[in-house]
Amino acid sequence: MTFKMYSARSFEVENLQVEVLENRPEMGALAALSVTQKIRELLLTQEKVNIIFASAPSQNEFLAAMAANVNLEWNKVRAFHMDEYIGLPSDAPQSFGEYLREKLFSKVPINEVFYLDGNAPDPGAECRRYAELLAKYPTDIVCMGIGENCHIAFNDPHAADFDDPDLVKEVKLDLRSREQQVHDGCFPSLDQVPVSALTLTIPALTRARHLFCVVPGSTKTVAVSHTLSEPVSKEFPATIMRRHPSATLFLDPESAGKFSTRSQLFQSLN
Repeated sequence: MTFKMYSARSFEVENLQVEVLENRPEMGALAALSVTQKIRELLLTQEKVNIIFASAPSQNEFLAAMAANVNLEWNKVRAFHMDEYIGLPSDAPQSFGEYLREKLFSKVPINEVFYLDGNAPDPGAECRRYAELLAKYPTDIVCMGIGENCHIAFNDPHAADFDDPDLVKEVKLDLRSREQQVHDGCFPSLDQVPVSALTLTIPALTRARHLFCVVPGSTKTVAVSHTLSEPVSKEFPATIMRRHPSATLFLDPESAGKFSTRSQLFQSLN
């Protein structure tokens, strides 16, 4: 990975570090650099690093930068992904596991990848299987995004639970989440978007040691605004990042909107 200086505007909201970059490529590059540095730091004291990855077009620039990082010790990285549609063929381009395989896992010599099976005959058993893997390999890093309705993974407001007793669960998708898949160009029409999915729960994400959240684009401006300014609550699930001891949010000017600097944020709150 090429090390360079990025022009970022930085501020904090509670514990959440916010970095606003000049454009999407720089946003993805700085996020990848930050994750890479954290992986290398962790490998100084442990043999493997366990990472959960998000699957969405918003992650394209970040994943491209990670895939180009040929000097990283990928053979010491175990990977998980945070959600999967129920009933979608595993090789469908919209499958979250297939997306990550295409964008990253097939391009680097990664140690091990654990896939969620959205076609498992017993979704409950599949949730338990994946939860056991997460418990066996405690998460070091989560690379995530935010949905248009402030969901993280598929923890939409109606299903979000900051104290969820489970690590993985089956959920019915919020209409806005399904509409987002059309907005993102993943499906041609709403009727083709699955209505349910398997998702890692909020505790499964927030118990990770480090969170890196990549959120570009004008379709996420409102969600970013809510994340930074609304009270921490399940109505805006992404707000929970403000309580995490090591979380960084990477934005571009479009997603940052009027919250591009700390002073503008405080002006909007007051």
